[in-house]
Amino acid sequence: MLLRRLRIVLCLCVVLAAAGYPLANGNSTSWSKAVNDSSLAAQRYTLDAAQSKFIAHALRGGLFWFKGHDHAVAVREFTGEAQLSPDAITASSLQITAKTESMVETSSVFTDQQKQIINKELREIVLLPAHYPEIVFRSTNVSGKQNGSQYDLKITGDLTLHGVTRQITIPTKVTVTGNDLRAQGEFSISRDDFKVKATSAFHGLVRVRNKLKFTFDIVGHQN
Repeated sequence: MLLRRLRIVLCLCVVLAAAGYPLANGNSTSWSKAVNDSSLAAQRYTLDAAQSKFIAHALRGGLFWFKGHDHAVAVREFTGEAQLSPDAITASSLQITAKTESMVETSSVFTDQQKQIINKELREIVLLPAHYPEIVFRSTNVSGKQNGSQYDLKITGDLTLHGVTRQITIPTKVTVTGNDLRAQGEFSISRDDFKVKATSAFHGLVRVRNKLKFTFDIVGHQN
């Protein structure tokens, strides 16, 4: 009779454990850890290019009518995802893939005809989308601090441009409002580091300095 009762108790314990109820000793610790881990889960946001701005600023240095004007080249098409973990910032991440073909001159100082010429040179000389269709950034480390719904972050990762991959760090201010995330900031790269040409002796229309500055105001929606 006693043996039968012991078997019944053992079966009940197995059923309760399978259902997720905390048991004594080591099992209760595992249950608590599972609850804590779930609270650290990162929130995922899909980036929305239509509501965002991503601009490459090239300082003046051109010839002919382009001389004396800066270029503002917008990235019209990109996709990506941001993960933000409020309880563990280092668990956050960012991934962006931009379509090179979608980059166009947007500065208001140029006429439509001038923009057509600039965009032609961007495709044929500078960006070469047929060979390098995508520009990709993948984060490898995120650090920073949180102040309520705002985050001051430093996002370090690998930028692949023109077939060359370099590590960069992007200072970013992130604001979370409801189900939306907004990331703003700027960073600079050296054109030579990525082996990107500015112009050619034959065309000579789009000539910019070595340093390129990128500014961004990116919106994401929680999945």
